[in-house]
Amino acid sequence: MRAVQNVVTGADLLIQSLIDEDVEVIFGYPGGAVLPIYDALYRQKHSFQHILTRHEQGAIHAAEGYARTTGKPGVVFATSGPGVTNIITGIADAMMDSLPIIAFTGQVTKTVIGTDAFQEADVMGITTPITKYNYQVKELSDLPRVVKEAFHIATTGRPGPVVIDIPKDVTQELSVGEYDCSFSLPGYQPTIRPNPLQITKLADSIEQAQRPVIVAGAGVLFAEATDELKELVETYKLPVTTTLLGLGSFPGTHPLSLGMAGMHGNYVANMAIYKSDLLINIGARFDDRLTGNLHHFAPKAKVAHIDIDPAEIGKNVKTEIPIVADAKKALQALLQKRIQTPKHDKWCETLAHNKQEYPFWYDHPEEYISPQGLIEKIHSVTNGEAIITTDVGQHQMWAAQYYTLDSPNKWVTSGGLGTMGFGFPAAIGAQLGNPEELVVSIVGDGGFQMTCQELSVIHEKNLPVKVIILNNEALGMVRQWQEKFFEKRYSESVFATNPDFVKLAESYGVKGVRATKEEDVLATLEAIFSYDGPVVADFRVCQQENVYPMIAPGKGAHEMLGVKR
Repeated sequence: MRAVQNVVTGADLLIQSLIDEDVEVIFGYPGGAVLPIYDALYRQKHSFQHILTRHEQGAIHAAEGYARTTGKPGVVFATSGPGVTNIITGIADAMMDSLPIIAFTGQVTKTVIGTDAFQEADVMGITTPITKYNYQVKELSDLPRVVKEAFHIATTGRPGPVVIDIPKDVTQELSVGEYDCSFSLPGYQPTIRPNPLQITKLADSIEQAQRPVIVAGAGVLFAEATDELKELVETYKLPVTTTLLGLGSFPGTHPLSLGMAGMHGNYVANMAIYKSDLLINIGARFDDRLTGNLHHFAPKAKVAHIDIDPAEIGKNVKTEIPIVADAKKALQALLQKRIQTPKHDKWCETLAHNKQEYPFWYDHPEEYISPQGLIEKIHSVTNGEAIITTDVGQHQMWAAQYYTLDSPNKWVTSGGLGTMGFGFPAAIGAQLGNPEELVVSIVGDGGFQMTCQELSVIHEKNLPVKVIILNNEALGMVRQWQEKFFEKRYSESVFATNPDFVKLAESYGVKGVRATKEEDVLATLEAIFSYDGPVVADFRVCQQENVYPMIAPGKGAHEMLGVKR
């Protein structure tokens, strides 16, 4: 029980609850239904930092970037009606990518809920399919407990977003005496420790395997299991592929790393999965961008799947060894087994040969800036140590392919939902959560224009985010698909005009630079990264450049396009 020392409002209780949860940063945008909360925030303005984004979409994506790089829950305030609906995309994005978000949404007063009152939206109905859990608080006495429960639910088991909808009159209600924030959730008990029998089955399968492969997903990162994964891999010489969201879970430069698998993964990773006889999935969803045509996905492999979410196991791919557990606990249990190292030297030699014979490739023309070469140079100038955020599209895939990551929690991208406009505000959240780190936001000219108003934030807070625009004056991935699958009918995918991004940045008080020639790229990058402040850099890249290799929709890994020796 906690005693309330003075007469306070529900809004004051909410702010105190956030202080009790050690919240450091809140992202938000005020409005009528949350004015009492913002008034209480004003009275406690020294307790934590509030970031006023210029759109609610910026707030939710910034919270995602903060959560993804720190492991702490991202906290968002939004008002009722359009304020709530403006964060729906980000909530769905966080749900798909398993990010711990707590979204506090204002609601009209209890007396008019359900009457189509001004700025009313059915928050519970809208968010139920896209949240891990949601609440509508109608009794002030429930508020401290609900906040405590929400943080617990969002950050345990498989992380995810939780929405707390609060009617305005609840935040205005006066409270005296004591309130209880203890809770019991008998129906929510995530399985953390693995079944020993299943661990034994996996250990036996590793001993017998001749062509084993690990697929490492974001679950390895959420479980902080990168050290255990590395120990397992090195002990038994197990080749590792990663998913898009699993990049950084295993060092990309390690000899046993095969790189990213999936639609735009590399040849060696995809063919290793295709030819494997034991596939060990650790914390990945087996989504369609990884598997391609399920009929051709690992057709000869025994599949083991370690995942804390039992709903993911067997959902898409038949699984012979299901292990419901926290990835760290499962790997620790597996490491305690005495496993005879599998006899697969020839397999490892074949994979090492394929890495040399089938690398990522691109042309090196001098007449325009190569987007792939640009990413490689960014990697070189930053020593591969920056936090990278991306938007969605061609630039996202080039960054995944050419910015090799050796450390965890430095890759921030929208994987499951594929949300344009994500990358730049996510970089704001990442920078606020990691003030000593270099944060680079690699975006396309299309996605950047969806949330570029957040330039106000990096100027106002002097956040030294480096925004790198791969400007091809098109919706690059849409244009690529129209070229390959719609007989070059470029319907509404090429921009007739773009803003002057340098002048746009300068109008917000942010430094802007531009490069149009390959010979200027390195000097421009060095100037950008030596500058102590935010920068927007407009790099003009070839509009016709495509992302390869590629597994076309409906095809299998053995049918990859664009593979070249």
